[in-house]
Amino acid sequence: MDETVLTPILDILDIAGIAIFALSGAVIAAKERQTFVTMAFFALVTGVGGGTVRDLLIDAPVFWITDPWVAAACLFTALIAWFTPVKLWQGKLYDFADGAGLAAYAVLGSAKALAYGIPPVPAVLMGIITGCVGGIIRDVVAGRPSIIMQPELYVTAAALSAAITVIGMTAAPLMMPTLIIADGWIWGAAFLAGMALRAAAIQWQWGLPSYGRDREAAEPIPTPPSEDRL
Repeated sequence: MDETVLTPILDILDIAGIAIFALSGAVIAAKERQTFVTMAFFALVTGVGGGTVRDLLIDAPVFWITDPWVAAACLFTALIAWFTPVKLWQGKLYDFADGAGLAAYAVLGSAKALAYGIPPVPAVLMGIITGCVGGIIRDVVAGRPSIIMQPELYVTAAALSAAITVIGMTAAPLMMPTLIIADGWIWGAAFLAGMALRAAAIQWQWGLPSYGRDREAAEPIPTPPSEDRL
C-alpha cells in the first residue's frame, strides 16, 4: 500500500484480511488433499486477489508487489494449514473469522480508493471487490460453488462496511461540518457493522430473496401432454 495511505488501523485490517483469506484458500486445498505447492498458491491468490484487482482498477501500485511481507505471510499461513488438521478450521468459528476478514477488507478497500481520489460510489464498489474477489477466484479455481451464488448475506455485509466507510469519510463532514469524527472511529464502526451483519447471517441463516422464487411457487406446474393428445 502507498505510504500516504498507511495508518495503524488500516494496517491491522490489512493484515487481518490477508491472513484470514489466505487461510481460507489453504484450507480449501487441504480439503481437496492437494500438495503444499497448490496449498500455497491457493493461499496467495485468495489473500491478495481482491486487493490486486482493486489496485489495478484505481491505478495504484499492486500492494503485494511493493510489500515483500505479504507473499511471505500467505506462505506462512499455508504452512499453518499444512501442519494442522482440517477439522480444526471447520464450523461456525471459521465462518465468523471469514466474516471478519470480509468486513476488514471491505473497509480497507473503500478507504484506499478514496485516498486515491476515487469518487464515492466507485469507492464503495472497490471495497466490495476487495472483500469478495479473492474468495471468488478461490472457488472458481477449486471448482466449487461460490458463496456469492447463494442467497446468504455475504456481499451485502461487505457492501455495508464499504458504504459506512465512504459515507463517514465523505458525506458526514459535509452534512455535519462542526462535528469532527476521526477516520479511525469510522473504520471501526464500519468493520463492526459488516461483521455483525455477516455473523447474524451465519447464526440465523439470513438471506436475500431469490429472483422469481415466490412467482414460481405460485404458478401451477404444467401438465405434460398425454399420449392420447399427441
